Amino acid sequence: MTLNRLLAILVCSALAAPAIAQEPTGTLAKIKRTGTITLGVRDGSVPFSYLDDKQQYLGYSVDLCMKIVTAAQKQLGMTAVKVVMQPVTAANRIPLMANGTIDLECGSTTNNAERQKQVSFASSMFVVANKLLVKKSSNIKTLADMKGKTLVATAGTTTLKQMTILNNEMNLGMTILIGKDHPESFLMLETGRAAAEANDDILLAAQVAAAKSPGEYEITKEALSVEPYGIMLRRDDPAFKQLADAALARFYQTDDYKKVYEKWFMSPIPPKGINLNFPMPPQLQAVIAKPTDSPDPAAYAAVPAAQQAAAKKKAK
Repeated sequence: MTLNRLLAILVCSALAAPAIAQEPTGTLAKIKRTGTITLGVRDGSVPFSYLDDKQQYLGYSVDLCMKIVTAAQKQLGMTAVKVVMQPVTAANRIPLMANGTIDLECGSTTNNAERQKQVSFASSMFVVANKLLVKKSSNIKTLADMKGKTLVATAGTTTLKQMTILNNEMNLGMTILIGKDHPESFLMLETGRAAAEANDDILLAAQVAAAKSPGEYEITKEALSVEPYGIMLRRDDPAFKQLADAALARFYQTDDYKKVYEKWFMSPIPPKGINLNFPMPPQLQAVIAKPTDSPDPAAYAAVPAAQQAAAKKKAK
């Protein structure tokens, strides 16, 4: 072999190496191979992911997931990606992610350390406080007031687990009912089968806004926990997580993100035109300014007092 031929082979190998290194893996490889991405969506998690009167899935989380889909399509150099909406529940969403049925979960899923052993999460996209929803006539103000009463929480949620633990720790003697989804949990409260519903404050606000008689209900002020919501991904897929995190970080810094928040939390939403009137909490403002996927509630609860004051002033 001549020296020139050897040099030519080495040059070609060097040029080819980056192309090989950049071949998509994991979820990105699946999208490129199939031309499809499957989103796990919820039927009744208003306003994050739900069905409208035309049986179409929409919501805040769905909008954010579509930003990730667009980023994946661009990175893969594809002209189009088919988006499949796969209904999931609070109980089956993690198994369906782990077994590859869905590629992104676009709902209202709490990111915590226990779940991170099974799945991964993109940068947090909402921060909630866990509270109780009660009828005003009940005079229930705190969890301690629930002693000996019946409470409902939704199957597969961190709230259900938390209420079970607190029931034992506080010796409340509550009867805890389990709703198969959020609408059923609210129905149990509405029909008097439960004295309170435990859930995330924003989900409770959505239920009250859509209720037949919103004035009959109130959300307790006592925050039982502070938790981050995240878009769920498969574990051990760093390339796809990096793409998702970068897509959200870019979007959070745009005026379009502010418009998306206003659309879902401060404006009438389909199909009934309810308005949640839920100003962006200071904890979420901190996440938007500095994205994180931390599962530690303390990373979200500790918001500087000055920032909280500014947020309250802006909300007035």
